[in-house]
Parts: sequence; C-alpha cells; structure tokens
Amino acid sequence: MNAIVPSLVSIWLLAGLAWVARRTLRVAVCPICAGVAGTWLWMLVARQFGLLGIDTSMLPLLLAGSVVGSTYQAERWLPPGRSGALFKSVAIPIGLAAAYTLAQSLWGLLGVLLAVLLLVAAVFFRPTSTAVATSSEVAEELKRQMEQCC
Repeated sequence: MNAIVPSLVSIWLLAGLAWVARRTLRVAVCPICAGVAGTWLWMLVARQFGLLGIDTSMLPLLLAGSVVGSTYQAERWLPPGRSGALFKSVAIPIGLAAAYTLAQSLWGLLGVLLAVLLLVAAVFFRPTSTAVATSSEVAEELKRQMEQCC
C-alpha cells in the first residue's frame, strides 16, 4: 500500500490539474493520461536524481498503461487500409520492452527499442498507394456520382 497510495494521489492531483487546464485554457488533453504520465515522469526524475526516498514499484505499471494508451491513440491516425490490430500487436510489445528498459535505467537498450519503434511507425504511417488520389480523379468521381444520382 505504500507504493499505490502515493501513486493514486499523484494521478488524481495531476489529472485534476489537467482537467482545470483543459477547461480554462482550452487545451486538448486527456486528464487521466496526463495524470498517469505526469506521475511516472516525476517518479523517474526523483529516482534518477535521488530526490526522494519513494517506492517506485508502481513505475512499470504506470509506464505500461501509457504505452497501451498511446498506442491506441496512435491507431486513430493510421492511413486507410492499415491494420490497427497488426499495428498494436507490433507496437505494444516493443513499447512495453522500452518501458521496462526505462524503468530499469537500461539506456542503451532503450535507445535501440525507441529506434525500432520509430521504424515501426514509419512503416505503418506511410501513406498507402490506394489512399492517394489526384484532385482530377476526385473531381471525376464526384461528377460520375452526381450524374448517377440525379
């Protein structure tokens, strides 16, 4: 309980601040996402610099939640025709491995895994050839549809 209570309080406080910021500043931010990410961020910084004698055993769990949540958010931006399930099946395990290396301060391996994640993103987020149409093709298709309609 010594690990979970401070983590939950931090998440709630940071989520509350994010909610206020979203309402007053019109900032598009998910409050719970900001609360979780903010909590693992301050835990990492505190642990790295020896600022607090806190129990960071919740750190991997918080990082894993951010990996899964950000992957699901990224899925919305996939070009048409790309498999969201395949993207998540590739990105989440690599992201979890990266989160583990971050939690364990394995900086070299973290760099490699982040490079692999960038490569995965480059493959999945490149435009598909079928999704690219010239403006004249679009205009011709609209003209054809209007002739059939009316």
